[in-house]
Amino acid sequence: MSEESLKKYSIILADDHVLIRHGIKNIIKQHNKYEVIGEVADGEELLKMLNRSPADLVIVDITMPKCNGVEAAEIVKRRFPRTKVLMLTMHKSKEYFSQAMSVGAEGYLIKDDSDKELLIAIDTIRKGKIYVSPFFAESFTDDVIEAYRSEEGNLVKKLSKREKEVLQLVAKGLTSKEVADKLNVSPRTVDTHRANLLKKFNCKKTIDLVNYAVRCGLVKSDSY
Repeated sequence: MSEESLKKYSIILADDHVLIRHGIKNIIKQHNKYEVIGEVADGEELLKMLNRSPADLVIVDITMPKCNGVEAAEIVKRRFPRTKVLMLTMHKSKEYFSQAMSVGAEGYLIKDDSDKELLIAIDTIRKGKIYVSPFFAESFTDDVIEAYRSEEGNLVKKLSKREKEVLQLVAKGLTSKEVADKLNVSPRTVDTHRANLLKKFNCKKTIDLVNYAVRCGLVKSDSY
């Protein structure tokens, strides 16, 4: 038997809750092909550990101090391209899901999912496939997920921080003047951002832009 076949699939856990990490570790121990080689409490610690101990997979919580999970995942995919990323989170919004997919995460698992789903997620990613929580499976087809992950279809990276702020406020129904007051800029500046957003998303009307952004999870909506 080759050394490669004997080597366990190495995993690092990144979550600021110790009990969560211990619970995940105990579930992973059920599978003798997997091994947790490290635990960290935030994104900065994760990146430091990967420099010392490369891993096959990192399981990352989205909400962490210092460097959140999405930011950490983006850096991991850039610095350690061979390391896979599984987001494990309580967030069930399309916005967080789209952010995770767009930075290159290979999986998105909800903390409410079963213990069995965690092992399924790890095994799916180990086999080179994309894993999506059953919560999102019916909402996002494979081609939509690939669109998020492709450079051309990466909607999040196309927007500046200010454009995201404008889009979020416009989606709430605010006028250009109201958006300007909120962001402490001129209405003309807001109109410029609106025009740029319409151009980037190839939309003719603001309502089309908002509907598209909400559907893709780029903005929060009480009805989604």
